[in-house]
Amino acid sequence: MKAFRLLLTLLVTFLILSSFVSGYSLNDIKLWCSQTPNPQPCEYFMSNNRTQQRKPIKHKADFLKLSLQLVQERALIGHANTLSLGSKCRNPREKAAWSDCIELYEHTIHRLNKTLDPNTKCSQVDTQTWLSTALTNLETCKAGFYDLEVQDYVLPYMSNNVTKLLSNTLALNKVQYEEPSYEDGFPTWVKPGDRKLLQTTSPASRANVVVAKDGSGKYTTVSAAINAAPQSSSGRYVIHVKAGIYNEQVEIKAKNIMLVGDGIGNTIITGSQSVGGGTTTFRSATVAIVGDGFMAQDMTFRNTAGAANHQAVALRSGSDLSVFYRCSFEGYQDTLYVLSNRQFYRECDIYGTVDFIFGNAAVVFQNCNLFARNPPNKVNTITAQGRTDPNQNTGISIHNSKVTAASDLEPVQSSVKTYLGRPWQQYSRTVFMKTYLDTLINPAGWLEWNGNFALSTLYYGEYMNTGPGSSTASRVNWPGYHVITSALEASKFTVANFIAGNSWLPATSVPFTSTL
Repeated sequence: MKAFRLLLTLLVTFLILSSFVSGYSLNDIKLWCSQTPNPQPCEYFMSNNRTQQRKPIKHKADFLKLSLQLVQERALIGHANTLSLGSKCRNPREKAAWSDCIELYEHTIHRLNKTLDPNTKCSQVDTQTWLSTALTNLETCKAGFYDLEVQDYVLPYMSNNVTKLLSNTLALNKVQYEEPSYEDGFPTWVKPGDRKLLQTTSPASRANVVVAKDGSGKYTTVSAAINAAPQSSSGRYVIHVKAGIYNEQVEIKAKNIMLVGDGIGNTIITGSQSVGGGTTTFRSATVAIVGDGFMAQDMTFRNTAGAANHQAVALRSGSDLSVFYRCSFEGYQDTLYVLSNRQFYRECDIYGTVDFIFGNAAVVFQNCNLFARNPPNKVNTITAQGRTDPNQNTGISIHNSKVTAASDLEPVQSSVKTYLGRPWQQYSRTVFMKTYLDTLINPAGWLEWNGNFALSTLYYGEYMNTGPGSSTASRVNWPGYHVITSALEASKFTVANFIAGNSWLPATSVPFTSTL
C-alpha cells in the first residue's frame, strides 16, 4: 500500500509538473535558468518536460513555481530510487545510513508539499525556511554514510540533482523576500501584554496526560504517552512527565506536543546511543523532535555515551517554531542537534565538549548557560553550524547568555583550548551577542575545521560581549570573521528578525526579548 501511494503521488506530481512546464519556450527556459546558481540541471530537466506548443515565461513568480514543482518531482524520484537501493546495503551500518535517508527524503517531500499546497498559509519567509530545511535533510542523509565510514556509492542515485535544484529555488525566493523587522515594536497583531509567563496556571496543571515512573500517572514511559497522543492537534497537547529518570529513546512526530517536567535534574530522559556504538549522528538522539510546534519546559535531556564514543546526541530538533524553556541538555560531543527550521531556547543549560551545539536551524539561544566539559583531546568547540548554501536563512545566534567551564573542566581549563566554534560547512554562520565569555575561551576565539576550508565564506560575529574571554584583540583574522560594531548589523540576529519571533512566540507564553 505504501509503494502504491508513492507511485500515485509521483504520477500526480509528474502530470501537474508536465502540464505547467509544457508549452514554455526553450529560449525562455535557458534565459531563466541562466539566472540560477545551477543552470545546467535546471535547463536539462525543464527542457525534457517541454512540448512543441510554446509560450513565454513572463514573471519570476511563475518561474519560481516551476522550479518548486520540478524539485518536488525530482525529490519523489530520488525517494523512490533510494527505496530501491535497500537491497544493495550489505551490512547493518550501510542499512542504518540508508534508513536515515529514507526518512529524510520523506521529510523533504513534506516540506516541499507545504510550499506548494494552496491551502497552506505560506509566507516567503516560511518558504525560505522550509526550502532550507529540505536541503539540510538531504545533506544529513549524506552525513550518515560518512559517520559510519561506509561506502557512499549509493548517494549519486539518491540525490538526482535535487540539492542543486533546491539551491536554485532558494536563490529565486531569496531575491523576492526580506526578513521581517519588528525592531521598532510589536507587529499590529501582537499585543505587548501577550508576552508573559504562564502566571495563572502551570503547564503541568493543564496536562492532558501524566507520565510517572511510580505508576501514579496514566503512563510509565514517555514513549507510551507520545505514541498515544493525537498526531495533529489544533491546540497544544501537554504531557506532564513527573520526576524520575526515564531511560528510553523517544521520537515525537505529532504536532503541538509539549513536555513539562518537574525541573532540571528532576525529570530526566536519558540514553546512550552514539556513532561509536554503531548508529548515525542523526539516529543517536535520546529525544528526536519531528512534529512542528513542539515545546519543552523544566526537563533534562541526556546522552551518557561519553566522550570516547564520539557523536552522541541528547536531543535533535527539526521542529519548526519549537521552544525549549528552562531545560538542560547534557552530553559530550554533539550534545544538542539543532537540525533545521526555526527554534528558540530560553534559560537553558547546555553541556558538552566538541561541537556541542550543532546543526542548520535558524535558532536563537537567549539567557542560556553554555558549559564546556573536560574533553579527552584537550580541545572544545562550542558550536559547529552547518549552512551549506549562502541563501539558507539559518544560523546560530547566542544572545545575552553565559559561557563558562563545567565543574569537571574548571581544575584543568588552563590545559584545554576552548573555542566559540568551527565551520562544519561552507557557509557556517554563528554570532555571540551581549554574552559573558569566561576565561576558558581561547584568545583566537574560533578554530579552523580543515585548513582554509570556509574561512572566506563563513560568517562569524561577536557583538558587545563581556567577561575575561571576550577581548577580540587576538581573534582570528579570517575574511568571514566580524567584530560587529553596528547595532543595525547585530539586530539581524535578534529574535524579532532572525526567527520572526514576535509573530509566534507570544502565543507560547515563554518570556523573550525581541530586540538587542
